[in-house]
Amino acid sequence: MARAFLATRGWIAVSGPEASDFLQGLITTDLDHLEAGAAAPGALLTPQGKIMFFFMISKTDDGFLIETDAEMVDTLVKRLTMYKLRAKVDIGKPAETGATVVWAEAQLAGSVKDLRFAKAGIDLYRLPGGSGAPDGYDALRAEAGVPEAGADFALQDAFPHDILFDKSGGVSFKKGCYVGQEVVSRMQHRSTARRRLVTVSSDTTLPATGTEIRTGGKVIGALGTVTGRTGLAIIRIDRAGAALAAGTPILAGETPVTVTLPAWSGLEFITAESED
Repeated sequence: MARAFLATRGWIAVSGPEASDFLQGLITTDLDHLEAGAAAPGALLTPQGKIMFFFMISKTDDGFLIETDAEMVDTLVKRLTMYKLRAKVDIGKPAETGATVVWAEAQLAGSVKDLRFAKAGIDLYRLPGGSGAPDGYDALRAEAGVPEAGADFALQDAFPHDILFDKSGGVSFKKGCYVGQEVVSRMQHRSTARRRLVTVSSDTTLPATGTEIRTGGKVIGALGTVTGRTGLAIIRIDRAGAALAAGTPILAGETPVTVTLPAWSGLEFITAESED
């Protein structure tokens, strides 16, 4: 049995006859293709295409349930309410706090399957409330290549491509307009994404979150989540690719590390370094 309680998670319920149309025109996720019983990653972007709010979203009988960082719940509710205008939508906060996640065991009643972990072949389920400790969850995220805001990237500093939303189902390029859509679509069609999430590993314990990752004297990123000898980071994959091709060491602080793109992403390191 493997489960963890994430006390820092909060919830928002969006319901009403126009809930789907309302959210579909705002967030990155394609809700028309979201199946019942599943939780997909999503974001509300700035007009410049960067992630302002990061969350998981699932369908309910009368709308949608959004799971996000508890400290961002009130701010996200305020932002959604600002966009509401005359839409027939109700935006509320359920009484439950925190989230229970389970993996390597039977699905709990009322839980939804996290599609990010499913990409990595891991059946992980989420549901509101519970109690306990977060034991094992961050290590599982590092193994699967699943980032979280705050731990692995700062809000309003990362594009959806940086955290593999184009591969995990967190962003749609077909559903039409939403906030920041033009910038994200341009990155997709021009293949200009150079910053990507990677798993970082070492033969020794990794240094602390925030430690710069360098190669050939250049900073290519910084450590995010760290769990012993394994962690996550968003790095320049062109600079990392050039280093790998040349046999140049990649260091987190003074610690030699190996960087790996999640296999489920289908991505490869770029060996030609961009000038920007």
